[in-house]
Amino acid sequence: MISTSQLQNLSSQLEGELYFDNLMKAIYATDASVYRMLPLAVAVPKTKNDIMRLVKFAKTYKTALIPRAAGTSLAGQCVGTGIVVDISKYFNKIINIDEKQRTVTVQPGVVRDELNAYLKPFGLFFGPNTSTSNRCMIGGMVGNNSSGTTSIKYGVTRDKVLKLDVVLSDGSEVVFSHVSKQEFDEKLKYDTLEGDIYRTLKTTLESDHIKKQIKDHFPKPEIHRRNTGYAIDKLIKSEVFETSEIPINVCDLLTGSEGTLAFTTEITLQLDELPPAESIMVAAHFKSIEHCLDAVGLVMNYDLYTCEMLDKTILDLTKHNKKQQANREFIDGDPEAILMCELKSDDKSELTKKAGLLINDLKVSGLAYANVLLEGGRIDQANELRKAGLGLLGNMIGDEKTAACIEDTAVALEDLSDYIKAFSQLMETHNQKPVYYAHAGAGELHLRPILNLKKKSDVKLFREITTDVAHLVKRFQGSMSGEHGDGIVRAEFIPLMIGDENYAILKQIKSVFDPENIFNPGKIVDAFPMDKSLRYESDREEPEIETVLDFSDTLGILREAEKCNGSGDCRKLPEFGGTMCPSYRATRNEKDTTRARANALREFLTHSEKENRFDHKELKEVFDLCLSCKACASECPSSVDVARLKAEFQHQYQKANGVNWRTKLFAYNNTINRYGSRFPWLSNAIFSNGLTASVLKKIFGIANARTFPKISSKSLYKRFKTINNKVNRNKKLKDVYLFNDEFTNYLDTSVGIDAIELFTALNYNVILIKHSESGRAFLSKGLLGKAKAYANKNVELFKDLISKDTPLIGIEPSAILTFKDEYLRLADDKVSANKIAEHTYLVEEFIHQEIECGHITSDQFTLEAKRIKFHGHCHQKALSNQLSSFAILNLPKNYEVTIIPSGCCGMAGSFGYEKEHYKVSMQIGEQTLFPAIRRANDTVMISANGTSCRHQIKDGTEREALHPITILRQALISN
Repeated sequence: MISTSQLQNLSSQLEGELYFDNLMKAIYATDASVYRMLPLAVAVPKTKNDIMRLVKFAKTYKTALIPRAAGTSLAGQCVGTGIVVDISKYFNKIINIDEKQRTVTVQPGVVRDELNAYLKPFGLFFGPNTSTSNRCMIGGMVGNNSSGTTSIKYGVTRDKVLKLDVVLSDGSEVVFSHVSKQEFDEKLKYDTLEGDIYRTLKTTLESDHIKKQIKDHFPKPEIHRRNTGYAIDKLIKSEVFETSEIPINVCDLLTGSEGTLAFTTEITLQLDELPPAESIMVAAHFKSIEHCLDAVGLVMNYDLYTCEMLDKTILDLTKHNKKQQANREFIDGDPEAILMCELKSDDKSELTKKAGLLINDLKVSGLAYANVLLEGGRIDQANELRKAGLGLLGNMIGDEKTAACIEDTAVALEDLSDYIKAFSQLMETHNQKPVYYAHAGAGELHLRPILNLKKKSDVKLFREITTDVAHLVKRFQGSMSGEHGDGIVRAEFIPLMIGDENYAILKQIKSVFDPENIFNPGKIVDAFPMDKSLRYESDREEPEIETVLDFSDTLGILREAEKCNGSGDCRKLPEFGGTMCPSYRATRNEKDTTRARANALREFLTHSEKENRFDHKELKEVFDLCLSCKACASECPSSVDVARLKAEFQHQYQKANGVNWRTKLFAYNNTINRYGSRFPWLSNAIFSNGLTASVLKKIFGIANARTFPKISSKSLYKRFKTINNKVNRNKKLKDVYLFNDEFTNYLDTSVGIDAIELFTALNYNVILIKHSESGRAFLSKGLLGKAKAYANKNVELFKDLISKDTPLIGIEPSAILTFKDEYLRLADDKVSANKIAEHTYLVEEFIHQEIECGHITSDQFTLEAKRIKFHGHCHQKALSNQLSSFAILNLPKNYEVTIIPSGCCGMAGSFGYEKEHYKVSMQIGEQTLFPAIRRANDTVMISANGTSCRHQIKDGTEREALHPITILRQALISN
């Protein structure tokens, strides 16, 4: 048993970090697989010396090192009871590029798409392309021998690895690369572990009998996607073992070894020239899986760059994911399957001709009922839809989920149709209708049964199905693992797949590389049982957890957290778009991902022995940097709404631990502003005076660098009485109810006035009634009792007023969108709440709708030319869209508008004001938003529709940002 003091001593020796607290162990207990193992500790090494110290510690104390990059492995490669070693934070440098030789050397934590962005100016790229390419790392791709959509054209990772710098199990550093027969013979003389490795390879692989045995029992050589065990079948093709000119490279063995043989610190890759610029995709639609697979051989005659399949199960799941709804517009009817065939060429006319021939062949075959031609951005949308497949499978409501166990089988292309027919018959015997998707052109489909692994009967079925499929794959001499690796789930079946004699060779290889079994034990050889150490305890009694927010649509808050399958979309970097997850982008710590929060909540709600299962300081820590931006609600393919989880957690935690003064200050800011508005000159003097402001900030824990917002001289309610809001009855277009949110009423009153004057000038009758605040501040601070009270009051007030003809519109996104989001989970009268939500609009949405109806035209606005850069509020991006803001800002004919691809601004209500969050808040702003604004010259107008966003922009760039409504009001011809 390793003691805390021994771990503390190790921690003091590392330049990086070592964690052994309950929170970090819970976060790293799972990856993207069905497995869960609590590790001894989590190491985040900073240098190669750290790796060597970890190896020495593991060897001395007989524990294990489990390497981990992005943690998106599906077979359980990244879980274990030893020390998880996360290289993603510090081992992420691109070391050098050799443009002439078309090679690049990187550390294992470099993100695949990040690498290709770097390589693009050189006209080069790294070909293997996984669905996780915007967060998966080169080290993980080497460990799993990843391939992805492009393997039919560019091969797999093993084909690209030229050299690996590794630390061996004795702590020595070795470089493996191409070695000639003469050099190999020299290495046999080394009195080192490296020499032992080469000697073992020679003695175990050199006999003709062994080579024949390997060729006879390994997967068919034409199956290029193959990760069954160690690639000894590749090694025996070298000049060391055959008459050939192929040098031996132990990298072939290490690639796909899942970190079980050595710890990689540097990787040198062979690159390809960028593919042709022009693309066309033919999306062939089929009425059956059988027709789809029968068409694969036909379409593969066309030198495709990708050939991907999606089945109806995944296509149906995309209907309920906000982000994917726009990506599925190309779908014609209700297909059982779609085959996405991508062609590329530098000659557009040749490309068009080839696509026409392909479509004609499909028509003649009678297999496809529709063939949709996609170009440009529509190809990107279709690819995004396909990439989301894995994550979307986690979006199934309830305990039945698609289980990753047989999802990686690959067979020769000529065997694919027969294999799937046999597979389908096999699944019928298990009463299964599995999911089919992925790489049809490579002979590999990701096939998944739907199981409830919380039930012993389904865990038994989990093993039975995997065993039966293993025998079926063996019958076709296929690979049980095409690209996702053996891990825990398939390693048990390696002896069956390659034969006991060959398996004995794998064990010899593992033994020489790692005699004390410190590198990722339980994977590939001497495997952990595939039906043990699962995420869930079978036949357990599910805890009943009462909540204020309504989680009934996901069968409770625990199952909402369980929707996270670990796909890691929340780890994508700012340069790859979207907003999720702002805090991870700033810190690069796994603890600050959406995934970590969902996993931690699941862990503690499941295993806590406290009466209040939320009452854990670890949960407080993991939710601390969540900005409640709601990006996860739309960008997470499993739609895990962590902002909602955080609000409920805060409420429940504060029930046990009380509410501090600063939380109350921010939650009750509307009340404070109301009192302050009685003497606005005095309030603003206190807030702006350096001495008094400093005292207030110190008392309430507010960042000293922050500026306080100023209180308006009169509230919007008071100003409304004096505004000329009379519309000619003969010209009146519509009555609209303006929601006077708490931010507009006292702080941004001028924006409210602009809105009223704009709508009046455009012939809309604005109605402003006394109502309660939105409750947004209480929601953000977890005071759900107060938020619920405000929701009920507002629903009761508006339920008989709001309709299609009398909509409710709002200026501040975070406030008005509560009607379309949280009110539906808070209000007691859900029927009325849903009715109101149906006719509630962000002010830009409403104007955009009226433009589409022809009620508002550009003729009503100035012809003056202006350039505008717009930053959208996070809640708008998650629950609505930015296109409405873009559209209305473009209404004046000569206005040129650009949307800043900014993600979250970093302020997030009170988050950026809190002194302990200020640094992270500004780091988030500096990722994209602040630089984009600084690059804009003084003639460019900056626009932002969120009040906190405008304050963040002011504090971060000293530029004033205007609400789109203010810009339109100023642009009125009558102004």
